[in-house]
Amino acid sequence: GSGDGQGQILQRFPEKDWEDNPFPQGIELFCQPSGWQLFPERNPPTFFVAVLTDINSERHYCACFTFWEAVESPQPQSHTRNGEGEEEEEEASSPVQPAQLFAPKSLVLVSRLDHAEVFRNSLGLIYTIYVDGLSVSLENVIGNLLTCTIPITGGAQ
Repeated sequence: GSGDGQGQILQRFPEKDWEDNPFPQGIELFCQPSGWQLFPERNPPTFFVAVLTDINSERHYCACFTFWEAVESPQPQSHTRNGEGEEEEEEASSPVQPAQLFAPKSLVLVSRLDHAEVFRNSLGLIYTIYVDGLSVSLENVIGNLLTCTIPITGGAQ
């Protein structure tokens, strides 16, 4: 069809809302303000940060890193009926390769802190791990990015 689609959340951390920081509803619409469209060529990754304000006037900084993945183009198949009423697939006179299309995929980080460069670096690291197919658990990577050890006063460093 037109190549337009809808965004879908494939994975999120944390999996359940935190009481003081609920998951932003409609974030999949926010990631692609121009709509989820297929493109005939791979676009370079993009990054932007926007500020969402909730009902309590609290700011949430949403960093969005979008890249494009190859998908197969859906090709309509033409069918004819043989003499016995069964459908047969027509063979094309010349083999045509399906067009390669690219779909956007977005990584989003939502924070109450305004640290755009940290967000860009963190999402870039997750993207690199994903694209390079490294056998590292995303849960561990995200846990390590979000974990900070604060030493006890007077305790060991």
